[in-house]
Amino acid sequence: MPRFNQKSSWAVGMLALLVLSAGVEATAVEKVWNFDSDTPDSLPKEFVIGTLFDGRPAGDWKVLRTDLAKSPSQVLGQVEGKGAEHAYKVVLVNGTDGSDADLEVSFFPVDGKADMGGGLIWRASDDRNYYLTRANPLEQNIRIYRVAKGIRHLLLNFDQTISVKRWHTLRVITRGCQVRVLYDERQVFDLCDHTFTRGRIGLWTKSDAVTYFDDLKVHVLK
Repeated sequence: MPRFNQKSSWAVGMLALLVLSAGVEATAVEKVWNFDSDTPDSLPKEFVIGTLFDGRPAGDWKVLRTDLAKSPSQVLGQVEGKGAEHAYKVVLVNGTDGSDADLEVSFFPVDGKADMGGGLIWRASDDRNYYLTRANPLEQNIRIYRVAKGIRHLLLNFDQTISVKRWHTLRVITRGCQVRVLYDERQVFDLCDHTFTRGRIGLWTKSDAVTYFDDLKVHVLK
């Protein structure tokens, strides 16, 4: 499988994205959340928690002060450590609607017996329809899904050793139908899917997974 140039940094990726957009006079919007200025035990104002199939909130998402933060001193955590097999804990971010984008987040698998780890959402029209890539330390794999009407459809799987109790990074680059996914700066997926054309970004866990997220970044071409 082709590998992404590991020397590329976020800044280099942003430059490449702007170069690709040259000639079409696209206006890019870039946002970064490190959660350090947010009030602990609250949800950042742009973030909206989804609902589970029974109408309850899709998880307990809140800002936490912790020594484990990748960029001290706070993270966004999904801390509800219980849930059914298909309880998808989703939080979406308003103001990020778009099609072509470069997004990235770091995640820390804290706990989970039925499920563990977390994921990155893009092109979400709502909490039932979106693309998702997630990494699971229990299954030792990374997957990319199309979620339609709340039902996951597996697009690709990549077996990968995923350590617990440490930070990992997921990055997604979208251009039209083309999607590239990088895990810890290594490309693991490169595919084309035409189902969803635009939408918001978000974060995801499942079942009883407790996960911390930090340094969420998005660069959307308008």
